[in-house]
Amino acid sequence: MVTIKKNPTAIQAEFIERWNTELDRSTPEEILQWAYTTYSPKLTMGTALGNSGCVILSMLAKLNLYIPIFNLDTGYQFPETLELLDQINTKYGLGIVRCSSEISVTEFETINGGALYELDSDRCCYERKVKVLESIAPKYDAWISGLRRDQSSTRASTPVIGWDAKFGLVKIAPLAHWTNKDVWKRIVEESIPYNKLYDQGYTSIGCKPCTRPTTANEDERAGRWAGKQKTECGLH
Repeated sequence: MVTIKKNPTAIQAEFIERWNTELDRSTPEEILQWAYTTYSPKLTMGTALGNSGCVILSMLAKLNLYIPIFNLDTGYQFPETLELLDQINTKYGLGIVRCSSEISVTEFETINGGALYELDSDRCCYERKVKVLESIAPKYDAWISGLRRDQSSTRASTPVIGWDAKFGLVKIAPLAHWTNKDVWKRIVEESIPYNKLYDQGYTSIGCKPCTRPTTANEDERAGRWAGKQKTECGLH
C-alpha cells in the first residue's frame, strides 16, 4: 500500500489559494509556464488524450516544457485512443508513457469472474486506473489535468490551482475557464491531432465498454457510465 499525504500544510494551502486567485484569468500558456517554473522536475501530467488534453500537450511542446507525461492504460481503451497517443508522440516528441496495472486484462477478468466493469464499475476504475496513479503520485509534487468547468456540473467549480487530496498533489487545470468551443477552435487553428471518435458523436472518451456517443441535448460527459449513478472514475 502506497502512503500518500492527504492534506496540504498551512503554507502550501496559503500558496495554492494565492496563486489560484492570481492565475484564474491567465492564459493556459501562462499557467503552464508558472507550473513548470514552480514545480519542475516534480511536475507531471496524466492524459486520457481527450480534446482538452491534446490541446495542453500541444501547448507544452510549443513552449518547450518537457515534463514526464503518462497515460493510464486500463487495457480497455479504444484502439483510436492508442493510435492517437502514437500520433501525438510522433508530432510533438513528448514521450508519453503508457502506465498500466501489473495484472493483464485476461488475468484480471479471470480473478474477478468476468468483466468487472459490468459487475462493479467503481472497483474496476479503482483497480485499473486509481491504483496505478497511487503508485505514480508519490514521485511528484504537482500534476496537470485537462479539467474544464463547462464539462459537467460536478466540474463547475474546478480551480486553476488546487489541492488533490486523493493523491497528495497540487492539481493544475490550465483550461479550467475555457469552453468546449475554445478547445475545438484551437484544435482546428493549429491542426492538433485529436481522437477521431469525436467525429462519430463521442464527446468524452474513456474506456470502450463504458463510453457511448452523446446526443445534442446531453452534457459533454453524459456518455460516460451511461445508466449508472456515476460521473467520475475516481481520479478527479
